[in-house]
Amino acid sequence: MRPCISSIAKWHSRLRNFSSANCRLTSLILHESSNGSNLSSSHMDRTMSKMYSTSCEKSPADAHRDNPVSDMLSDSFGRQHTYLRISLSERCNLRCQYCMPAEGVELTPTPQLLSPNEIVRLANLFVSSGVSKIRLTGGEPTIRKDIEEICLQLSSLSGLKTLAMTTNGITLANKLPRLKECGLSLLNISLDTLVPAKFEFMSRRKGHDRVMKAIDAAIELGYNPVKVNCVVMRGFNDDEICDFVELTREKPINIRFIEFMPFDGNVWKVKKLVPYSEMMDIVDLKGLRMIPQRQLRILGSMGIVVLFLSLHR
Repeated sequence: MRPCISSIAKWHSRLRNFSSANCRLTSLILHESSNGSNLSSSHMDRTMSKMYSTSCEKSPADAHRDNPVSDMLSDSFGRQHTYLRISLSERCNLRCQYCMPAEGVELTPTPQLLSPNEIVRLANLFVSSGVSKIRLTGGEPTIRKDIEEICLQLSSLSGLKTLAMTTNGITLANKLPRLKECGLSLLNISLDTLVPAKFEFMSRRKGHDRVMKAIDAAIELGYNPVKVNCVVMRGFNDDEICDFVELTREKPINIRFIEFMPFDGNVWKVKKLVPYSEMMDIVDLKGLRMIPQRQLRILGSMGIVVLFLSLHR
């Protein structure tokens, strides 16, 4: 009990520090306003960003420093959870049949969503408590207009080793050079088919060519590996498994085959499920050899194949 109380006390202390910083910022705003200054929202954003970039800037020594893992991030089995996922948006520019209804979903009012500064503030609390990897997800994270600034601020957190993103790739190609400059270090791109007509059917939107362009852009920018997530569904793309495997031969692409998972509203049916064992039988035809952690590789290939289980072992 005492370690938990101690951990909570430390977290409260950090929250007070952040609150103090916010109070100083509020005082600055009120002071400038009382002096007749025209305080625009852009000025406030620059002030807040400067405060966080100053507090989060890494020194050479900090760049490789591991923050001790708080008891708050350890479960009853003694496992330490140092990987944090942050959903930046509920919005998505696709309507994939297994993920979202055609009419979309009811969205949370914007005032109730985390602002960039709140995201950084919370992330800093987790990183200072031992989190070393953050993944940005959605919805679709790249549709946020402030995605570059969010990445820049997060990548500057002392103790954070990996800043990753899972994206559908539709708007990624043009944004990726800047995102890499802002510290985005790992990419997962979702792609369930190599056939444009199938892509449009499944996602209810066009854009297959843009996703392929995003994958090529990531490779050109030096992301290695580029991870491609593929949900395998019987009667839709199970006939493309070997085609996806071929992508790993000449390019540093890691194909990650994922069992079709049941979600409310995605009309899940067991008939659509291609189990792990069946996927293994299919990829065996390509002569892949097993390497650790359910990973397989074509001899001499640049990438690998990974099988992810949702229901089977």
